[in-house]
Amino acid sequence: MFNVWFEPLSIRIIFSLVTSFVLSMIIAPSVIANLKNRQIGQNVREEGVKEHLSKSGTPTMGGVIILIPLFVTTLLWAKYNIFVLTALGVTVGMGIIGLFDDITKVVKARSLGFTARQKLVAQILVAVIAACVIQFSPGIKISISEPGNPESSIQMANTAIQVPVFGMIDLGWFFLPFAVFVLVGSTNAVNLTDGLDGLAAGTVGVSAAPFLVFVYICGHSIFARHLGVAYIPGVGELTILCASIIGGCLGFLWHNSHPATVFMGDTGSLALGGALGAVALCSKTEAYLAIAGGIFVIEALSVILQVSYFKISKGKRIFKMSPIHHHFELCGWPEQKVVMRFWTVGLMFALVSLTLFASRLVAL
Repeated sequence: MFNVWFEPLSIRIIFSLVTSFVLSMIIAPSVIANLKNRQIGQNVREEGVKEHLSKSGTPTMGGVIILIPLFVTTLLWAKYNIFVLTALGVTVGMGIIGLFDDITKVVKARSLGFTARQKLVAQILVAVIAACVIQFSPGIKISISEPGNPESSIQMANTAIQVPVFGMIDLGWFFLPFAVFVLVGSTNAVNLTDGLDGLAAGTVGVSAAPFLVFVYICGHSIFARHLGVAYIPGVGELTILCASIIGGCLGFLWHNSHPATVFMGDTGSLALGGALGAVALCSKTEAYLAIAGGIFVIEALSVILQVSYFKISKGKRIFKMSPIHHHFELCGWPEQKVVMRFWTVGLMFALVSLTLFASRLVAL
């Protein structure tokens, strides 16, 4: 809509961030009030951190405070193409899975919603569709300049990905399972991180910032060739989605900061994790997601290690509790300190990813 009036992408990025933030601030009070009236509250696990029992009943499914502005803002300011539609489709798909999971928790009055298998199957289905769209779409063109010769370019297949330092690597038919792994992994890693007031929203906002830069550069022929990264015409429109995520997360944090008056729930965490994974998939920066989203990787690994060691050792644990943010709580860190330190580490990961993105030395 407004993308016709404001052509420069840089202007639309700023407007989209502000629009998303303002919309989230406007709708938040009514969303929170509606959730309270419907008694859609969080059920806290009794075996979890005891201090969190006081949070029981806090409105959940507050992720709509981020998602509604995200969709409205993207539809207003972005030019629709295969990348924008794919990313929105993944966000919707994962968000619907999270919504049904949250509803199940409320109806059954327990902290666990769908079974792990049910959620995983649904997530894989969404991820396979998105991966197939990117792999087989004839409208996607990817090129990269030859080392030492920015004026020339090499056409790459849709199955190629950008790897820090080494440039483009074509995965061939391995791309499909790899892309599914990235999308499902990103979705669940963000979901695992959503356990403290402001933790998930803050880290998602920090992680989205470098991807805004990645997609802007990859969609700009001069910048992409100068830095020796992939040039993907049209992918720059995903900067609007990234800016919308940042703006929405900032607005949500107004109400989700400690003590939180609303939780994003699986509705928000699964959708945002899917959105980050989709942006990485579209811009061929899947490998950078593991760096920019380092906090999510650490959280997911802590759960995998804890569960694996528990089974192997027949009852022993590596951490006092997983995900790892609960371990630090049980070590005596106040909740706010855990959140702020995780934000700080997340910012460092984001800066490292930006540095590596501009540090390609060789091409394979």
